[in-house]
Amino acid sequence: MRRPALLSAALLPLLLGAPAEAACDLTGIRLEERIAEKSELRESANKQTVRDLRTLRDAAIVLDAYKYGAECERLVEIVKALAANPEKAIEQGGDTDEEKAESVEETREPKAPAEPAKAR
Repeated sequence: MRRPALLSAALLPLLLGAPAEAACDLTGIRLEERIAEKSELRESANKQTVRDLRTLRDAAIVLDAYKYGAECERLVEIVKALAANPEKAIEQGGDTDEEKAESVEETREPKAPAEPAKAR
């Protein structure tokens, strides 16, 4: 399982049980319900779009956890808009260049700290 998914899975119960004064309406996204309602999003050809929507939702959860309420709300609105209009989301979806995708995936992998150069 990927690190962002683990992080969001760990934060989600904490956020759902958060006090009413929480700045960001994470429960209002209802992304899984929206995916279930839209046949376009359930098609196998659009799996990447669904993954992107879930990643954006998870990012909103993290922003809220770090007390970036305004940014979280903005991201919630973006996710809602994309999920409400799947044709547009699919149409303007991510780049399909495989080399670029591999490069982006590589940047997601944690890196070990560089070894300091030894003095002579």
